[in-house]
Amino acid sequence: MAAGILTPERSAGEQDSRRRTISFSSETPYRRYFGMEVLDHAEGALDLSRLNETGVLLFNHDVDQVLGRVVRAWVENSRGMAEVEFDTDDEAEKIFGKVKSGTLKTTSVRYSVDSWEEVKAGAVSADGRFTGPCSIARKWTPLEVSIVSVPADATVGVGRSDAGDISLYERQIQVNKNKHWRNDDEQEKEVD
Repeated sequence: MAAGILTPERSAGEQDSRRRTISFSSETPYRRYFGMEVLDHAEGALDLSRLNETGVLLFNHDVDQVLGRVVRAWVENSRGMAEVEFDTDDEAEKIFGKVKSGTLKTTSVRYSVDSWEEVKAGAVSADGRFTGPCSIARKWTPLEVSIVSVPADATVGVGRSDAGDISLYERQIQVNKNKHWRNDDEQEKEVD
């Protein structure tokens, strides 16, 4: 699952509203048990019909902790975006309060993959955008979006529309993770 973070700057109308704009996915590589995974955000890669028709906002991907609904979902700047609206029950109010205060800043997405492209070490993907080794989800469907306490992808979140919205500190963490993953992949290659 891809994940992310909150920016404190919000319009006056959004501060009073129960709606928030979130980014829930990006093309940032993420290490899975099978290696590096990339979620493609090119035109036609995401099937957003489920999110747009019946999408829900959960807490930590727990289907028993429904916080609200997805008002609409779209792709912008190679990121999955959604406008979400928090419910008014006690459980949703508690998490919404933590989002408003900045305690909970991160998001994530649960998804299913319909089509993969496997890219071998040193090879380039069919569209020339990614270098292996990696597995690229070329056709995939977001099933739900969540407010999460621990994200996989620190470049997305509440109020985030592009990677420029993250702090220098958060960017350095992501660079360090990517270097670590590349080094692990190189070591695995040498052992093979």
